[in-house]
Amino acid sequence: MLRVEGLTKVFPGRGGRKTVAVKDLSFHTMPGEIYGLLGPNGAGKTTTLRCLSTLLKPTAGNAWIDHISVLEQGESFRSRIGFLTSDMKLDGYFTPEYLTDWFGRLNRVPGEVVRERRKALFSELQMDDFAGRRIDDLSTGMKQKTAIAVSLIHDPDVIIFDEPTNGLDVITSKAVTDFLRNKADAGKTIVLSTHMMTVAEKLCSRFGIIAGGVMKAEGTLQEIAPGGNLEEVFFGHILSGGSSDEG
Repeated sequence: MLRVEGLTKVFPGRGGRKTVAVKDLSFHTMPGEIYGLLGPNGAGKTTTLRCLSTLLKPTAGNAWIDHISVLEQGESFRSRIGFLTSDMKLDGYFTPEYLTDWFGRLNRVPGEVVRERRKALFSELQMDDFAGRRIDDLSTGMKQKTAIAVSLIHDPDVIIFDEPTNGLDVITSKAVTDFLRNKADAGKTIVLSTHMMTVAEKLCSRFGIIAGGVMKAEGTLQEIAPGGNLEEVFFGHILSGGSSDEG
């Protein structure tokens, strides 16, 4: 289980001002569940996920995978997650095959295990046709599939994806969403951020709506949108969200 309690991240600014990107955020998600973190650009979604990936240190609060703390056991916490960010850059000279092998070794996965996992991932993501081509020669969708394979080659318990379908064509987007649903069915814990309501409704079993770095609503679709209109509830909270700046 992934549990987040009181997560806060404050960035210093000019003239003594501070920007509170995330404020007192709490949620949890269980194995087999896809939890959607929803909000517009600047809402605090990416900051939250970067804190959970150990790229940023929270100003306050904590997060746990089972009993492993992101603050106190960062390396162990990091080994349990697969993190895909929208600005992940893959070296254009290398191939998907090489990169999954390299990241597998980086995560101390035995070579034989890497090869088995790569075979399964490439099949699930329909990557076999371009496995040996250089990243520079791949389409946006192919690069996204490669980034997913690289992020998951160590078979993490918790999958954290930031806008996984952003900029993808319809066919590739469906391949990615089907892949995530299969991973949830296999018992993985998945947290994804998105501002696309159709993706969220299709994939997520529970939602957290963030505006101004604050959790505005959380629950199942029925709990937060009894009428079934997630988009209407989403915009209602976003339009009433306040600023996250503090003096």
